[in-house]
Amino acid sequence: MDWFEALILGLIQGLTEYLPVSSSGHLAIGSALFGIQGEDNLAFTIVVHVATVFSTLVVLWKEIEWIFRGLFKWKMNEETRYIINILISMIPVGIVGVFFKEEVEMIFGSGLFIVGCCLLLTALLLSFSYYYKPKQKDRISMKDAFIIGLAQACAVLPGLSRSGSTIATGLLLGDNKAKLAQFSFLMVIPPILGEALLDGVKMIKGESVAGDIPGFSLLIGFLAAFISGCLACKWMINIVKKGKLIYFVIYCAIAGIVTLVVSQMQG
Repeated sequence: MDWFEALILGLIQGLTEYLPVSSSGHLAIGSALFGIQGEDNLAFTIVVHVATVFSTLVVLWKEIEWIFRGLFKWKMNEETRYIINILISMIPVGIVGVFFKEEVEMIFGSGLFIVGCCLLLTALLLSFSYYYKPKQKDRISMKDAFIIGLAQACAVLPGLSRSGSTIATGLLLGDNKAKLAQFSFLMVIPPILGEALLDGVKMIKGESVAGDIPGFSLLIGFLAAFISGCLACKWMINIVKKGKLIYFVIYCAIAGIVTLVVSQMQG
């Protein structure tokens, strides 16, 4: 992977991590177009995902500071409940990561057909959340946090948008729009950092996941994902508040159809 490919893929990751169009699906498409696969693809994916975690920390720093300031009061309060909800939301994806990691990795290497199908599924889910208008709640409950966590676990499939799935699920449950986008972006931080830590342990043990990507290309990809991620995170929060997800329904539907056509041509 040269620096230009890393730049393009980093921009794709940063933008699509927050927009409801599936970062994993777009990375799979971009990697297929550039002919990047195997360990190179895995190493780059880890780096750019960590970059988007950092962009979340920067954009939502005030919310994160509020959570930890309340948490260290050592009593049950709104901030403590927020942390509990995030922990509850992690349970489903944690189960998938522990017991089905190899199966998920096999799916990622199975070609573009499943990406196209999942992009269409993302469009369908976003469409439901746009037209269905339940009574809005004041806060995200523990039950809702778990259901949103189930949506996040399903979104490990390439092409099924994580942010799209979690936000759409929360909207269908009637959760507050302004709080939902922030919760969706914060709940993904622990799983991504946990995955990066596990891969770091593998590298220490000599089970390299770095592939043959030059360090400079990894740096370019990281910076591109971080900067574009900061912009996309702010943009997506405003989009959810205004309820304008219909545009992404159209995009995902078109992208899904095109991807399916390309996958059949390649087959």
